[in-house]
Amino acid sequence: MTLPLNREAEWLETDGWGGFASGTLDGVRSRRYHGLLVCATVPPSGRMMLLNGLEVWLETPQGPLALSSQRYSPNIVEPDGRERIQSFRWDPWPKWEFALPEGKKISQEFLMPRGFPALVAVWDFPPGDWVLKVRPLISGRDYHALQKENSNFRFEAQFAQGKVLFQPYPNVPGLSAFSNGSYAPDPHWFRSFRYEREAERGLDCEEDLASPGVFQFHSGQGRAALIFQAEGLETHLDLSGMTAPALAERIIEEEGRRRLSLQDPLERAGEHYRVRRSRGRTLVAGYPWFTDWGRDTFVALRGLALATGRLEEAGLILEEWSRTVSQGMIPNRFPEKGEWPEYNSVDASLWFGIAVFEYFQRCRAAEKQIPPLREKVLLAAVDAILAGYAMGTRYGIKLSEDGLLQAGEPGLQLTWMDAKIEHWVVTPRIGKPVEVQALWLNLLRMAGDHFLSWREIFERGKKSFEEKFWNPEYECLYDVVDENHVAGQRDGSLRPNQIFAVGGLPFPLITGARAEKIVDLVERHLLTPAGLRSLSFGDPRYHPRYRGGLRQRDASYHQGTAWPWLMGAFVEAWIAVKGRSPEKFQEARERFVRPLEAQMETMGLGHLFEIADGDPPHKPRGCPFQAWSLGELIRIKREILAPPNP
Repeated sequence: MTLPLNREAEWLETDGWGGFASGTLDGVRSRRYHGLLVCATVPPSGRMMLLNGLEVWLETPQGPLALSSQRYSPNIVEPDGRERIQSFRWDPWPKWEFALPEGKKISQEFLMPRGFPALVAVWDFPPGDWVLKVRPLISGRDYHALQKENSNFRFEAQFAQGKVLFQPYPNVPGLSAFSNGSYAPDPHWFRSFRYEREAERGLDCEEDLASPGVFQFHSGQGRAALIFQAEGLETHLDLSGMTAPALAERIIEEEGRRRLSLQDPLERAGEHYRVRRSRGRTLVAGYPWFTDWGRDTFVALRGLALATGRLEEAGLILEEWSRTVSQGMIPNRFPEKGEWPEYNSVDASLWFGIAVFEYFQRCRAAEKQIPPLREKVLLAAVDAILAGYAMGTRYGIKLSEDGLLQAGEPGLQLTWMDAKIEHWVVTPRIGKPVEVQALWLNLLRMAGDHFLSWREIFERGKKSFEEKFWNPEYECLYDVVDENHVAGQRDGSLRPNQIFAVGGLPFPLITGARAEKIVDLVERHLLTPAGLRSLSFGDPRYHPRYRGGLRQRDASYHQGTAWPWLMGAFVEAWIAVKGRSPEKFQEARERFVRPLEAQMETMGLGHLFEIADGDPPHKPRGCPFQAWSLGELIRIKREILAPPNP
């Protein structure tokens, strides 16, 4: 938790509503999404970047000493504040220590109080003749966008109730600052900030930011506190009768107790993804650019809520999503501008149903009463999904005569391997994908305990699965059978999806010698320290690196790129075939869990990333804070490899 670490590693703070603050260890913003106050105007979406960053420096008798750094085009980093970073920690929130002359130090902490769209920034001074100056850098933009210098930005500040109020644009949440310092207007545009991660992705990477003025704090004041809030939203910190340092101290104490009450750093990290939506709760798929996605939500929920015993939160999340069932489908994504949800996934609804029944099982095991209305609503949603899939719904999804589930139409991507470049679907997988059958049959099996009508279809489908999916040539499972809806046509690509027939779901479809052959083959060809490759390295379509512009990256997304979230299913399958002895549990921890944990200091600090290169050294890529990656690691540690109850 202290240096040395990758200086470009990223930290994260969240507010519980889908808003967040994020940046790099060395303070140099490298993404358009890095900022100190991004608020969710329609939680967890409608995010607006209100406060991009801070210029921080000390005025001393010997001259100014920078405590921040920025990158400008073409590739200039100045001033030299990052060179003074002596230590850094990210748990329970980000804190830096900067080295000053004569062996002195100054600390800087950033945290977001749970439930409030606010950032608390504090600096603790050493004794001396110092003046701390802080210049906010502001955009007031959609968090996906970039700002350019313009004449519409409002630099003028208002003063009310001890706060400095900024309203950069009409119809954008205002930004307030509450501090124990003085504020002096000094309007400037700072031009040509450069975001390196955006440049690597082939995207626009330059931005201009506005700064209305400067806050100033004298060392004799002791702690300097600067509390920024989004104005005009649902909740606000109560500032009445308090100084900024006193309010900051109260928040630090309360947040410290609350966060440290969580069992371990993994659980504290998991809290960032559990947020509000409408009347209920949901899970953010990842930071800094994902909101809540159907498939990701129900995969991640198993680790982030069920495995951690947060059953009420799990119930609220499932209840909230149950309201979205349409034609037997759960949406895979809610657009951020309020448009109609996107029902373009075959497996999100199946993951939802399995999560519902696992929630029921956990409640029974914990002797926790499920609210009768919630149980009724959730069962009705699952029955509607099964009925919709059986009768046939969007995109060619329907029950086949053999009891299996067919899905797909040309030009669509319905499975989790969903990359699409213009009209090119990279991995269409039309027909009967293997993991979709594992999900479908598991859901039928679990639903059969509540609705007897599904039992016969389960038995028929399981028999068909065993007959159709075994690939005798490579002694593993086909990735898709009846490909393109042509009976007998099969896709033998060696992919990780087959692992779900052995592990990762409540009921394995393949056991015994065949299961062991599948696990061994997946281990030889797909396993990396960062997750399972999405395609065997021996396949001519294999992409060893995820890099380049959008087209190059999407072409490799599921063609060799490694995915940490798949490790939950793999470890569960490995233990199932190798044996549940203490020795095998320990071997699995050393071989599979320790390498994943080591990755938590390489990109998103204290979290797991979305993807990694298929080839060594398996550099982390994609989203730095990914819910299902972290959720499956928690599930591995809390459930799959947990010591059995005495």
